[in-house]
Amino acid sequence: MRKEHPAGIIKEEKPYYTTALGGFYLGDATKLLKKLPTESVNLILTSPPYAIHEKKKYKKIGQEEYVDWFMNFADDFWRVLKKDGSLVIDIGGGRKKGQPIRSTYQFELLLTLCKKFYLAQEFYWYNPAKLPTPAEWVTIRRIRVKDAVNFVWWFSKCPYPKADNRGVLQPYSKDMEYLLEKGYKPKERPSGHKISNKFCKRNSGSIPPNLLIIPNTVSRSQYLKRCGEAKINPHPARFPSELPEFFVKFLTEEGDLVLDPFAGSNVTGEVCEKKNRRWLSFEIEEEFVIGSKFRFDNVLDGQGPRELDNF
Repeated sequence: MRKEHPAGIIKEEKPYYTTALGGFYLGDATKLLKKLPTESVNLILTSPPYAIHEKKKYKKIGQEEYVDWFMNFADDFWRVLKKDGSLVIDIGGGRKKGQPIRSTYQFELLLTLCKKFYLAQEFYWYNPAKLPTPAEWVTIRRIRVKDAVNFVWWFSKCPYPKADNRGVLQPYSKDMEYLLEKGYKPKERPSGHKISNKFCKRNSGSIPPNLLIIPNTVSRSQYLKRCGEAKINPHPARFPSELPEFFVKFLTEEGDLVLDPFAGSNVTGEVCEKKNRRWLSFEIEEEFVIGSKFRFDNVLDGQGPRELDNF
């Protein structure tokens, strides 16, 4: 089955660059989204700018206007997703300016999006390498502990989106391996839950929980090395590749199309390229787009091929 190269899907725009499986577009996602065909995308996977107070090198959106800002994209997210498609958002928390109390902006966004999408499942990304911040409340006044968990919301257009947890199975623990080897007698636990004889059936691996433990500690990579050689500032807020990889493997299959509308340094595109998924990425800051090329060895400037024969 032949599938169109992503560079040919947006007819009126020329990509900044393409690879064998994807295309990166420089521009405003609100405008680029409107040029995507209806029901053309299997998965939207992104980490949008957070609502933060600190000065950063990327777009800053205030907590008060964050929900309105994000909802500018929501109608087109819904439109371009296939009927069994998913929207996955990695979004960090925040605090009220000058105070140690939490902002609720990410929960307000969650509840607002639930009026349009189904909430398929909530995930929690725990980064054990997170620095002890915010420093004022954690290391100076010592009245809070460090923030080390991000929320990851998984939304869908229908109650039964495309998903297969066999794509993200993990190795069995030592305790489970012992039970599989020695056997487990079916019985009722103190909680009242009845364990059947199917409990000790050996499958391909263990089903993961919705707590994703992924350190964000990459200090050496092709991307960082080549950014340094070219004297280009790397994106300051990159998520680890293991995070998008989990959802790419869980919610798509080879040949599916994945979109990241706030792509930054294009970690999502790099993961899709390695996992044989087609991809589209949008980013409004040209410096980040230029640097993102260093993630790939097969970059072509401008228009890429229009058809793929390997799907």
